[in-house]
This record gives sequence, structure tokens and C-alpha cells, in this order.
Amino acid sequence: MKENALIDLSRQFAIDIINLCGTIGETRKWTVLVNQLLRSGTSVGSNIHEANYGASKPDFINKMQIALKECFESEYWLGIMKETQIISDVQYEDLYRKCSKIRAVLIATLKTAKNRNIK
Repeated sequence: MKENALIDLSRQFAIDIINLCGTIGETRKWTVLVNQLLRSGTSVGSNIHEANYGASKPDFINKMQIALKECFESEYWLGIMKETQIISDVQYEDLYRKCSKIRAVLIATLKTAKNRNIK
């Protein structure tokens, strides 16, 4: 998968997260959870985008690792929201699938970047 495809996929994931959080509503008791998911879900793509303009290979790797961590965090919050019935199984499955795809590409990208002798 090309880097642009990963950027596009993570951008769409962020948009989907924003739209989902908008449907949850302004209920005060969900505010913390919604904010956590919004932050992690949108951070994935922003870190991937930023990595492509990294100053060095270590900078690229660092940003991609942050994106991977944010991806795992997003999966966590999605799971919590599903288990507490804040979101439906259908909403969860769709976003989990997208997040898993991004995670797999990030892991592969990081493996490749770490094994290359390019500085």
C-alpha cells in the first residue's frame, strides 16, 4: 500500500470518528469518552501525515510509532463504547475494521523503515 493510500485511509477514519462522535451527543456523562476517542482517532492520521514530512528517518519512525499507539488507543475506546452500548455493534465493527487495516499497514511500514539502512 502506498503512503498516500495510508494517508487517505487514516483521513477517512478520522472523518468517520468525528461523525460518530457527533451522533453520540452532548450528554455530559459521555463527554470524557467522546473526547478521548476524538483525540486518538484524529491523531492517527495527523501523525501519519506529519511523518511524511519528517526531518529524518528516526523522526519518520517516531511519528509512525505515535500513530500506531493512537490507533491502539482508538481501538480501546471503540471497544469500551461498544461494551457500554454507547455505539452499536455495526458502528463498532466498521470502525474497528478500518482501524485494524491502518494498524496492519503501520506495523508493516515500521518494520520496513527500521530494517532499511537509509538515513
